[in-house]
Amino acid sequence: MKHVLFYELAEGAVGLAQEHYPAHRERIDEFHRRGLMLLVGTFSDAPVGAMAVFTTREAAEEFMADDPFLRHGVVGAHRVREWDEVLQP
Repeated sequence: MKHVLFYELAEGAVGLAQEHYPAHRERIDEFHRRGLMLLVGTFSDAPVGAMAVFTTREAAEEFMADDPFLRHGVVGAHRVREWDEVLQP
């Protein structure tokens, strides 16, 4: 079972996103290096939203706990959903 984090940009937060992106990207890189984040990216209608796939719910919650985008109001709505990957290696 994987866990998918969905982010939606807060209204009017494009400037905030640009300001806090470097720290947010550092956090992404850290979780990827640790093997906790498997995939991440924005949707084609960005900057409306993004998603990331984590190995566990705990990893997703740890990521969110100190994500600059959440701490500084870049993200409006967010949620984590369990995902039962069918084509597992």
